[in-house]
Amino acid sequence: MLAQVEEFLHFLAVEKRYSTHTIAAYRNDLIQLLQFLESGNVSSWPAVSRTHILDYIMHLKTREYAPSTIGRKIAAVKSFFHFLVAEGVLKDDPTVAVDSPLVDKRLPHPLSPEDVARLLAEPARSKTPKALRDRALLELMYATGMRASEVIALKVDAVDLEAGTVRCLGKGKKERILPLYDRAREALKDYLEKGRARLLQGRDEKALFVNRRGKPLTRQGLWLLIKEYAEAAGIIGEVTPHTLRHSFATHLLDGGAGLREVQQLLGHANISTTQIYTKVSTRRKREAYDQAHPRA
Repeated sequence: MLAQVEEFLHFLAVEKRYSTHTIAAYRNDLIQLLQFLESGNVSSWPAVSRTHILDYIMHLKTREYAPSTIGRKIAAVKSFFHFLVAEGVLKDDPTVAVDSPLVDKRLPHPLSPEDVARLLAEPARSKTPKALRDRALLELMYATGMRASEVIALKVDAVDLEAGTVRCLGKGKKERILPLYDRAREALKDYLEKGRARLLQGRDEKALFVNRRGKPLTRQGLWLLIKEYAEAAGIIGEVTPHTLRHSFATHLLDGGAGLREVQQLLGHANISTTQIYTKVSTRRKREAYDQAHPRA
C-alpha cells in the first residue's frame, strides 16, 4: 500500500509540480490514513470502503483536530483515491460520497500600518550584519507580499537593485517580477554591500538570506526572528511571515489598488483567493467608521 502512496507523491512532484512543503503535508496525511487502515487489518487499497473512510474521519474528530485540519486531510485522501482510480488501481472511489467537514473561513488578521512601521523600525536600530539582513528581509516581505517559502528560496541574482525589482518563483514554478519601494531597495543594498559578506564568512553561497553561519536561512529561523522583532516592538498578538503577506494585500486594497493587480502580485491562481482581502478591507473601514463617526 505504501508503494501506491509513493507513486502518488511522485505524480504530485513531477506532473503537478507541487512544492516540497506541500508534498510533505500530503505524505504525512496519507501515512496517517495508512496506519489507521493497517490497524484495522485492511491490507490493500481495493479493500477500502466508504465505511472505512467515515470511520477515519470520526477517528480524526476524536483526536480533536481542528475542522480546517480535518478538511485538509480529507482533501488529501480524496486526491489520492482519485489518482488510484485514474491509474486503474481501483474501479470505484470510496470517497466520492464523502463530504469534507464544513470549515469557517477565518479572515486574515493584518497589522495596522502603524504596527508595520514599528516592526520594520526594530532591526534598523542596529548596524550589525544580522540587523542589516533582518531589515532587508522585513522590508522585502512587506514590499512584495511574498510567502515565507518564496523568500527563503531567493538567490542573490533574483534582486535587481537598478530596476528596483525582485524575481520570485512561486507555486507551480510560476515566476513573477515584483516591484520594490525605495526603502526596501535601500535596505537590500545595505545588506548586500555591508552585511551579507560578513555573515558568509568566506562561504560560497547563492542564497540571498543567510544565517550567522553563512548557510541559507531556514523557515524556522524566519519565523523566530519575526516573532522576536514583533515582541520587541510591543505588538500584541501572533505575528508570522504570513501576517506581513496579509498586511501587504490589505493595505494595497485600502490604498485603492485593484483586485486583479493584487492577485498578480500575490501569485494567486484564482482571484477568489484574493477576494478574502476585500472583506478584511471592508471590516477595517467599518471599524474605523465606528470608532471615528460621532453618531456611530
